[in-house]
Amino acid sequence: MTRTTPPRPVDIAAVFPEIAPLARTATRLHPRPGTPDVRSSSIGGPLLWPSDEPWPVCEEPHENEGDFTRLDSERRRRHIFSAAWGRAFTPAERAELDRDEEFADPDTPTTMLAVAQLFLRDVPDLVGPPGADVLQILWCPRDHDPFYCPAVMLRWRRSADVTDVLSEQPEPVVMEYEYLPEPCVLHPEQVVEYPYDEVLADDLRERIRMWEESGEDRYYRELAIADGWKVGGYAGWYLSGPVPLVCECGAEMELLVKIASGEWGGAEIWRPQEDAEEGELPEPPSRSNPPQITIGRGYSLWVFTCPASFKHPHGVSMQ
Repeated sequence: MTRTTPPRPVDIAAVFPEIAPLARTATRLHPRPGTPDVRSSSIGGPLLWPSDEPWPVCEEPHENEGDFTRLDSERRRRHIFSAAWGRAFTPAERAELDRDEEFADPDTPTTMLAVAQLFLRDVPDLVGPPGADVLQILWCPRDHDPFYCPAVMLRWRRSADVTDVLSEQPEPVVMEYEYLPEPCVLHPEQVVEYPYDEVLADDLRERIRMWEESGEDRYYRELAIADGWKVGGYAGWYLSGPVPLVCECGAEMELLVKIASGEWGGAEIWRPQEDAEEGELPEPPSRSNPPQITIGRGYSLWVFTCPASFKHPHGVSMQ
């Protein structure tokens, strides 16, 4: 099923023609619950991973003061909440939810967790190294300095080279709450974006702010940067203000992907037309957050790459 972002309420380029050259496309991924396979673009699905290639393990220092759970326990918890939707928990379900957990040593190296697989054929704004046609995103589902968020790993592949796929894909034992993505299929949609307001020229920014009748940052909430998971386009700098990420080679990094805590936030105008409005107690998983991932207190994890070389280290920012 397609997902269609509603038309913007205002054509900002018609109001301010000088912003038109800054327009840039992004691809909203629109993850929704499904059963993707290894040759599908997905969030939380299995990866097209060669059977003879070691599965990565995170050996970086972790923050050990977060809210931990066992991955299998989190899956059971979600199953219970879904089964009990609209009714009270049974005594057995309540006992399962209240059961104490035995955790592994928090200093043990953590198996990386599959987060996303994106094929270039499905995502118009995704650009990869020569010959590669699929991007795989994994992370360590533990908090790391300096942003207290998962440590991200990127793998580019040529899918035709993978003939023998790893059938049993490893998973970590312990994770932070809400870093486990639910399996979702994607419904990519290309949209037009404009820069975050604080990176605009001073004169243009001030005229846009004067134009905003509501005084509630209508430009960047409704007109500039799309909500939800996306590839390409512009980054939002809602917490820190603009902080360009510079590669060790000196090049300013460009946005690769936004890993979001929801499909739409306070600006309901980003809700796709095909998604009916939910009631106060939506059946899980919520249409507004199908992958059930939460970054920080509902922020997004923005992943950047160097335009000079895909071999250079990527950068991240939580905003």
